[in-house]
Amino acid sequence: MMEDRSWIDRRLDDRGFVTNEFKEGVQFFVRFAFSRPQAKSEIKCPCSKCRCRKWGNPEVVSMHLCKHGFMNNYYIWYVHGETSNNPAINFIGESSNSGFVSNESDAMYHEMLVDAMGLQGEYNEEPMAEEPNHKARKFYELLHAAEVYINNGEQNVTVLSWIAKMLNMKTLYNMSAANWDMALALSRKVLSAEDQEKVPKDFYSAKKMINVLGLGYKKIDVCINDCFLYYGEQSKNLNACPVCGESRYEPRNMAAVRQKAIPRKSLWYLPITPRLQRLYMSRKTAEHMTWHLKCSDDSDEVIHPAGSQAWKHFDKTYPTFAEEPRNVRLGLCTDGFNPFGSSGSAYSCWPVFLTVYNLPPELCMNSEHIFLSMIIAGPKSPGKNIDVLLRPLIDELNELWTNGVETYDSFRKQNFIMKAALLWTVSDFPGYGMLSGWSTHGRLSCPYCMENTKAFQLQFGRKISFFDCHRQYLPPTHPFRRDKKNFYVNRIERSPPPQD
Repeated sequence: MMEDRSWIDRRLDDRGFVTNEFKEGVQFFVRFAFSRPQAKSEIKCPCSKCRCRKWGNPEVVSMHLCKHGFMNNYYIWYVHGETSNNPAINFIGESSNSGFVSNESDAMYHEMLVDAMGLQGEYNEEPMAEEPNHKARKFYELLHAAEVYINNGEQNVTVLSWIAKMLNMKTLYNMSAANWDMALALSRKVLSAEDQEKVPKDFYSAKKMINVLGLGYKKIDVCINDCFLYYGEQSKNLNACPVCGESRYEPRNMAAVRQKAIPRKSLWYLPITPRLQRLYMSRKTAEHMTWHLKCSDDSDEVIHPAGSQAWKHFDKTYPTFAEEPRNVRLGLCTDGFNPFGSSGSAYSCWPVFLTVYNLPPELCMNSEHIFLSMIIAGPKSPGKNIDVLLRPLIDELNELWTNGVETYDSFRKQNFIMKAALLWTVSDFPGYGMLSGWSTHGRLSCPYCMENTKAFQLQFGRKISFFDCHRQYLPPTHPFRRDKKNFYVNRIERSPPPQD
């Protein structure tokens, strides 16, 4: 067994060719993966593109790994049956009877759990200096259930994988809760009395078990014109928008006796607090969450937002927040898209994402650490009313900023109060106008130049042109500044660039 896996990060040499060391490592991995008892003619490809979601023969897997490299942090090959004294799936800090996932289907559910929670890296067996809080302990108990086998492990089925498959079956075939309970009761009869105590008894118990993951969402009714959010106790019993008077629900079918009220428009909100807490439940990720302290100030190039003036200014303005390096800095990004493609009908759906900037550059832009917090349905853009729809997210960010939430740090083995702050928004120019309220139309649309803008109005088209606004950013001695022919006629640019 190759103990040193550092070759995984040294795929290319200085000339961009695959190194011999990496090729030898790939050959070793392929021999190891296909030597496992569960391996057949194909295995899951662990390249950064397939991410163990597609299968391939030895030639295809070798080619993919040389072309794309291994997926992030895949130093212990647990999906392919590797055992280790410190396995990547040992989440609760205790020794396990089985150091690897011996079933391909179970491996898929382990990967689902790790990806969904943003859990990356290794988990050690050191004793905990401080006991996890109640919520963290509940989460670790669920992870422990992932390694609890039923039927004495003869079928390689764990409690978590069995319940996840049953819930997936309910979704695929649109089963009612009563129908699902009957199927569960029938399948429980083939289990021993000991195994029956391990698995949930009904749909409610299964949902309660899975909900510990923190993957829930809130469905909130919205006015059809996006001018009001039916959010909070005061608006719970309203049937019409207090702003525009539009009905909250679709017209009822008079022939139906017991018809459930159907909202005309809804918003899906995914709380971010549980997912931020999950980042500290992984020892590896918890260590990286304070990486921003190591960001060098000596380089002239900004490789991470932690080295920017805005970050430093924020730390000086709020020193109490900056004293705790584990507090989270966030960035918000949103934009509209048509989920039906260009050939479909006109529709604008607006997802809202949050990025964790505490992590180093190679991690903070990974899909595992970019959290979807909200889905604003169409069919039209929310426009200037986006601030109304962002209210649940704003309330949660205010709570994280003011009071924080108790979180367990698995790297330092202690509980602490985690707070969060939103530092930046990332969007295109129309999205910038929606998020900030700044008018992005007309001559004064530039938020930096403002009244000192060089924009002018075309003589015949009457449109605003920003044709000659960029020469002021050139060096003072640049010849383009004195060019009166190829730019704005008879104008010499002497103005310095606008200050932030």
